[in-house]
Amino acid sequence: MAKVKSAYFCQNCGHETPKWLGKCPSCNDWNTFVEELVQKQVPQVVAFSKSGETAKPTPLSEIKHQEHQRIILSDSELNRVLGGGLVYGSLVLFGGEPGIGKSTLLLQLAVTTPNLNLLYVSGEESDQQIKMRSERIGVKNKGCSILTETNIQNIFKQAESVQPEVLVIDSIQTLYSSQIESSPGSISQVRECTAQLLRYAKQSNVPVFLIGHITKEGSLAGPKVLEHMVDAVLQFEGDRNHVYRLLRSIKNRFGSTNELGIYEMVGTGLRQVENPSEILITNSDNSLSGISISATMEGMRPMLIEVQALVSTAAYGTPQRSSTGFDSKRLNMLLAVMEKRCGFKLGAKDVFLNIAGGIKVDDPAIDLAVVAAVLSSNTDIAIHKNIALSAEVGLSGEVRPVNRVDQRIYEAEKLGFDKIIISKYNKGIDQKNFKIELVQCSKITEVVKALFT
Repeated sequence: MAKVKSAYFCQNCGHETPKWLGKCPSCNDWNTFVEELVQKQVPQVVAFSKSGETAKPTPLSEIKHQEHQRIILSDSELNRVLGGGLVYGSLVLFGGEPGIGKSTLLLQLAVTTPNLNLLYVSGEESDQQIKMRSERIGVKNKGCSILTETNIQNIFKQAESVQPEVLVIDSIQTLYSSQIESSPGSISQVRECTAQLLRYAKQSNVPVFLIGHITKEGSLAGPKVLEHMVDAVLQFEGDRNHVYRLLRSIKNRFGSTNELGIYEMVGTGLRQVENPSEILITNSDNSLSGISISATMEGMRPMLIEVQALVSTAAYGTPQRSSTGFDSKRLNMLLAVMEKRCGFKLGAKDVFLNIAGGIKVDDPAIDLAVVAAVLSSNTDIAIHKNIALSAEVGLSGEVRPVNRVDQRIYEAEKLGFDKIIISKYNKGIDQKNFKIELVQCSKITEVVKALFT
């Protein structure tokens, strides 16, 4: 008979201890330990194991280098974020807030990628609910199979009979293993089920997508070791009040973590946004103050975004500083630079900043556009809509260069802008190579003269 014992697990990091503790010695969080039953059993031989041979050490010089073979999916945005496609035998964790569109995106991937034998396992919805959603999206892949199951052993049995090319699990928190005497979603169940899925992916060479829940703090639910076990962690984010969704790569063993995928939520699912610059800029004929256009980079993709600012007199004596989609501490720094180095009196005024489209930007090249938008709203003078800006602002008021400025210039030129303001210290930039006019400045005062005179 299997031996049953109880142990205490930290709900934040998964640290195990034989008795209850008020403070976790691993992550230093308080009141996170819960009791779980742990049943020790001899691990069963997994059906998907290719061979029962024991692994032997191999000299590094004898290992042949092989390029990672990838499955090219029908979703070009997901291909970009994954680094060029889905690698065989990889384990990808997909996280996001409830209702943001995680299940919709992966179901859309399952039913729209032609000639792909895919097994979609759902522990949260019935097959009828999935059928209704797939009809709304449009079924193009007849090889997609749906399985509503939460027992991990039964899932492996069905996978052995179906032999899928891709396996999707929705979600990892609903699965349970009969070898663990604890409820689904607990630390030990999530860790054990993920370990078995990782073993399945590596031994069968089948890529696996895991949908994961997140906590109220925004981190992935479950033990922190879950993120270390998988090959890639993708975060699906966005405001449910906006139609745009952003897919970011937090960890990727087979590609860059700087890539960004943009989707638009429509009635038939998630639409890929191939050119985000056109949708992130307001197409208005009227010139409005407090608006500037910045050329930024997200991974290898250049795009133009609209920065909106509102400056008004503080009504209650204490000025407010608020920003949406931009770091509020960096906004306070830029306001201090404008007041100290350039003489603009903004200490007694409210400043509100917004990045249009509901996206978040951390590229320092947006600094100059933020300064221009604030000054435009403060003086109530509109910036010409055919002028773009791309430069970092230093604490001494200098306009600093940014990387890959040539790609930013080409993006502004492609969208029909007449002029772009960049740093004077960008090297290797020649006006002869561009049709757009380049305005190179070294100080904020020079930028003000170029914009408002």
